[in-house]
Amino acid sequence: MPLPRDVVPEEFYLITRRCTQRQFLLRPDDETNNAFIYCLGLAAERADIDVLLPCAMSNHHHTVIYDRFGRYPEFIEYFHKQFARCQNALRGRNENLWAAEQPSVVRLIDAEDVLRKLVYTAMNPVSDHLVAYAHQWPGVNGLSVLLAKGELVAHRPRHFFRASMPETVTLRLRIPPALGNEEEVLTDLKQRVAAEQARVTLERVRTGGRVIGKRLVIQQSWKSRPETQEQRRTLNPRIAAINPAARDAALARNREFVAAYRIARATWISGAPAAFPIGTYWLRRFAHVPIVPN
Repeated sequence: MPLPRDVVPEEFYLITRRCTQRQFLLRPDDETNNAFIYCLGLAAERADIDVLLPCAMSNHHHTVIYDRFGRYPEFIEYFHKQFARCQNALRGRNENLWAAEQPSVVRLIDAEDVLRKLVYTAMNPVSDHLVAYAHQWPGVNGLSVLLAKGELVAHRPRHFFRASMPETVTLRLRIPPALGNEEEVLTDLKQRVAAEQARVTLERVRTGGRVIGKRLVIQQSWKSRPETQEQRRTLNPRIAAINPAARDAALARNREFVAAYRIARATWISGAPAAFPIGTYWLRRFAHVPIVPN
């Protein structure tokens, strides 16, 4: 049984999930890109989530979000479920689209941590030497749209959704006020991406490496997978904090929540009255357990 985790309002997260067997089931094409944006926009609207930046690679995705009201589990569940069904219908598949393990959900503690993950997300196809620049990635990469304060628009995929679903979905990528002044954040982000782009380019020149290129990425079969071996038994962090003091405080908060949750759950199972700690999600939503007053 995985450790419980608190779900509270006004937190930033990096959401990551990979495809089963590392297959290229998200390989970029018009239908896949449209469905990804459509399902992501539906889920964000449904759960009141602010999407800062998505990037859909061929066999996984990274999405940075701001959870205003403590509802990210609803967002993850709906997005991954709807997109998996839609993509399986497109590919003529019946098996799992996503890998069996749970999605990676990393809480970003400070503004610096959010900016670092925004750069990481935007640069993913560049860092993997698939394309030379982020805007060249043929899949979903919201960097250009975010910097332009624009929006992503998707049309209802005809191969899956009923006509009762919205004809179009508009996903506006935004910098929430909680992260700081929008103009300053975007300027900082643009500069960081440029610096990382220069670093990757210099490294490629030094090693004699080459990018795969947009054309070859598109030509890959969605049934294929990377030839490299997958790293096993790697760490699965729940927080990202570059500041040691902030990291220690966040870890202590996690430990306190787990301890309080376990005591409350054991008491509740025994049949005695129990109040669960703030941040309890599943039992509060589905079993309506009482929560400790704030």
